[in-house]
Amino acid sequence: MRPIQLSISNTRSKRFFSIAKKGASKVALFLQEKISFCLSQFFISIWGVQLVLFTLLFFNTQNSFSQENSENAKQDEVKRPKIGLVLSGGGAKGFAHIGVLKVLEEAGIKIDYIGGTSMGSIIGGLYASGYNASQIDSIFKRTNFDELINDYIPRSSKNFYGKKNDELYAIVLPFSNFRVGIPEALSKGMYNYNLLSSLTRNVRHVRDFNKLPTPFLCIGTNIETGEEVLLNKGNLVQAMMASAAFPSLFTPVEIDGNLLVDGGVVNNYPIQEVRNLGADIIIGVDVQDDLMKRKNLKNATRILVQITNLQSIDKMKSKIKNTDVYIKPDIRDYGVISFDKGEEIIRKGEEAAFAVYEKIKTLVNEDNFYKKPKLKIATDTLEIEKINSDRLDNYTREYIRGKLRFKPGSTITYDDLKTGINNLNATQNFSTISYCLQPDGTKDDLDLVLKENPTQTFLKLGLHYDGLYKSAILLNLTHKKTFLKNDITSLDIILGDNFRYDLNYYVENGFNISFGFRSRLNQFNRNVTTSISSLFAENQALNLINVDFLDLTNQAYFQTIFVQKFLMGGGLEYKYLKINSPTLSNTENIIEKSNYFSLFGYLKYDSFDNKYFPHTGLYFSGDLQTYLASSDYTKQFQPFSIAKAEIAIARTLFRKATIKIGADAGFNIGSDSVPFFDFILGGYGYSKINNFNYFYGYDFLSIAGNSFLKADITLDYEILKKNHVNLSANFANLGDDIFTSVDWVSMPKYSGYAVGYGLETIIGPIEIKQSWSPQMSKSFTWFSIGFHF
Repeated sequence: MRPIQLSISNTRSKRFFSIAKKGASKVALFLQEKISFCLSQFFISIWGVQLVLFTLLFFNTQNSFSQENSENAKQDEVKRPKIGLVLSGGGAKGFAHIGVLKVLEEAGIKIDYIGGTSMGSIIGGLYASGYNASQIDSIFKRTNFDELINDYIPRSSKNFYGKKNDELYAIVLPFSNFRVGIPEALSKGMYNYNLLSSLTRNVRHVRDFNKLPTPFLCIGTNIETGEEVLLNKGNLVQAMMASAAFPSLFTPVEIDGNLLVDGGVVNNYPIQEVRNLGADIIIGVDVQDDLMKRKNLKNATRILVQITNLQSIDKMKSKIKNTDVYIKPDIRDYGVISFDKGEEIIRKGEEAAFAVYEKIKTLVNEDNFYKKPKLKIATDTLEIEKINSDRLDNYTREYIRGKLRFKPGSTITYDDLKTGINNLNATQNFSTISYCLQPDGTKDDLDLVLKENPTQTFLKLGLHYDGLYKSAILLNLTHKKTFLKNDITSLDIILGDNFRYDLNYYVENGFNISFGFRSRLNQFNRNVTTSISSLFAENQALNLINVDFLDLTNQAYFQTIFVQKFLMGGGLEYKYLKINSPTLSNTENIIEKSNYFSLFGYLKYDSFDNKYFPHTGLYFSGDLQTYLASSDYTKQFQPFSIAKAEIAIARTLFRKATIKIGADAGFNIGSDSVPFFDFILGGYGYSKINNFNYFYGYDFLSIAGNSFLKADITLDYEILKKNHVNLSANFANLGDDIFTSVDWVSMPKYSGYAVGYGLETIIGPIEIKQSWSPQMSKSFTWFSIGFHF
């Protein structure tokens, strides 16, 4: 460029000087001025070009320097080894993984890849989703592992029909083709599924585990083929559940057509799989059992673990050699279900990691020291756009949504989702339940996978004894889908001192109106004393009569869920009531033998966590029944109504101490021509019917009136697991039309107290109570066994 520019400049100068010699002086002067101006502009141009060239050169040099720095940074990143973490399975012993993670974080180690099996997949999956070690520690300390293992279903998740039926039977057996089967006794793991779904909400839409905050994989075992299945895509929660589905404890998990169980059966230490992700250095944590001696193989769990370990321990020999930093916590004194020793096992993990701390520190320096931050957990709120599920043979979409208690377009929380899934699980209508949240714009679609329970008929058994009905054996036959979808038919036959039956047919339609039919026969024989004898033998001067009582009741009813918490319903009732006594002197010994027709309505709420020994919750029941017509054996019937209500609240005072406070009230509206429907108090431990109610301090069926007000309080302390001692007191005003005066707010006319012991068992509570009253000359001892029916 410069030589060319110079040549052009010389040519122009010669031309200008030639013209200057030939032209006039003025012209020459003018031209000289123009030449001077052009030359000055020329040199300015040259200087500008040089400036531009210098600028381009400077920035090009800086860009090269920047690129060089970037390349150096990349080289430094390349120089830092990629670290993979392998976490083995071992049940509760996997708590040691948490201790190891704490030490690795303290050393500044950044984990680039994670692979785990069984408990290692649970802890590894949580770590990969963003949690740090201290957060995982807090999660496991808050978890109730008894409930997790038993797949605990809260009582509040059962509908009123389910609560009644589940609190009657000690044994439930599948029944098909007149053959009794063996119960599955396997947990679906829904408690764990719900927990993990909530914990992994931040990554609920991730379907490729390589795109998690830390790339992750876990291992499952195809139970049909025995093949190893690599789980690195799909639903993270489902993958973790499959990898941890311990055989004989949890049901297999179906993923992509494969039926999967615990990955520890085939690969309890996925080292090669983590290397395949790109790991240069492997840190491995081995918490699996060594082979146990004969003397230690004392139960089925240990034998199953031993069988699993036969193959994996042999494979571990070569895997240990290929592990760069091998960590083996000393947890020989703990078992796979030692969840109550979690803190001790975590410390063992820390100790094992500190034993190789110097080796761990060689993997990090000041330039690549890493401190994992706490995961900021996403909002608990979900906006459900759609609810998707496959068509079911025996249950309608309305039934499913009614159990979920929310509809498409609802805004819910994870607790609401958990409650809905628990409601489905509580029905026992589904052998498999899983779900996934799919993105739908800014909202979520809930994809439900439900597999119907193939068993539709069950044989159920129960036992009971109390002072009123005496001994009884309960035989139940339950069948689902008898006539319609969503229906259930149940027949109780009660054999013993007093034959009884209870037939129920119920069709549940979710948010829509449900309906049913019930037929029930109750009967007992009882010596009735003191004030109540006049109720049954008005014209007899007797203090003691023997009464045979028979009540046959048939109801057709409808009900629905009111504001998603209350059960509201009503219907028609036919009742046949027969009371006779051999004590009386008339020919037939009959006191009452009439048919009654009535209308009834009710409103109920029940959130008690346990019917018999509640720690928390609220119970409410309100009933109104109008008797319209009767065959009128006594020739005194006139239409009348009965209203009654009951409310109770339970709260935990401290640790295992609880308090329950309750109140009952009832009164007659209109004619009191039928005294057989009066409120009758006394005794404890029997199944309540009509207007019979408990009252401490008085014998069974001791006091009566057409209106009453009662209050009671119970203090209960669980001295050992499922062992209770309690102290109770109750007070009542009872008589005829007490609410028409101030009698109901006066000092209680009746009072009673009881001290008792209760034991929760598989057949129901076993209770003994010693009861007394200041108004009575003697005390009473009541003994009851089993659920009340």
